[in-house]
Amino acid sequence: MTDPLALRGSSIFVQLSDPHVGAVWAGDHSVGALTSTVDAVLQLPDRPDAVLVTGDLADHAADDEYEIVRHELARIGAPLYVLPGNHDDRSTMRRHFDLPGRGGAAVQYSVDVGALRLLLLDSTRPGEARGEFPRERLAWLESTLAEAPDRPTLVALHHPPFRTGSAAWDQIGLPASDRAAFAAILACHPQVRCVVAGHVHRTIAAQLGARPAMTVPSTYVQARLDLTSDEIAFGDDPPGFAVHVFSDGTLTSHVQLANP
Repeated sequence: MTDPLALRGSSIFVQLSDPHVGAVWAGDHSVGALTSTVDAVLQLPDRPDAVLVTGDLADHAADDEYEIVRHELARIGAPLYVLPGNHDDRSTMRRHFDLPGRGGAAVQYSVDVGALRLLLLDSTRPGEARGEFPRERLAWLESTLAEAPDRPTLVALHHPPFRTGSAAWDQIGLPASDRAAFAAILACHPQVRCVVAGHVHRTIAAQLGARPAMTVPSTYVQARLDLTSDEIAFGDDPPGFAVHVFSDGTLTSHVQLANP
């Protein structure tokens, strides 16, 4: 059966990140903030075709935290695609979400959202805040991209694959060598239209060669802009999310704020 969404050549999906359900380190409002964010998604005039969550779903990787996330996101009524962040546990996530693979194996897969291919790549290093791209993960990225060279693709991960300019965040990001290896693969695959990530709790736009890249706000709490401090500080900006629209061969991304 032909997918009618693919026939019209367009798709809309929302990207949420870093809900940190169960967190108290920046206020005991992680669940309420996620609820407000989902409410804001439901108020959009266009209902999304899919929901992407780029990591740190739970703060302690507890079963009850993942159940809250799953319950809240189910209200959107769209297919849900998640990947882990440094606060998550792969095995526990697999008990609550329909994810490929087993146990503690890296969570990475690709799906079609209408005319756009969404590729989710695990950037986590279990037990540490910083990320990594081991050789086998980069090999998976390269081979998966090679399977559909003509299909417009968006690559999603947790850690931003670029230097943010913030000393504190870059210390717990991806190593420079891993970022360079990732960018080298993208350079060989022009079907990649954009790379999206989370982790840094704020919107940042960057360039990876000819590819745009961006991070999106947290649904929990936002980081203050400080490029010199070795410590991360959080402010009182409202939660937010991104809306990615692929239409007539063009991908555009919007950042939408939610009520705190």
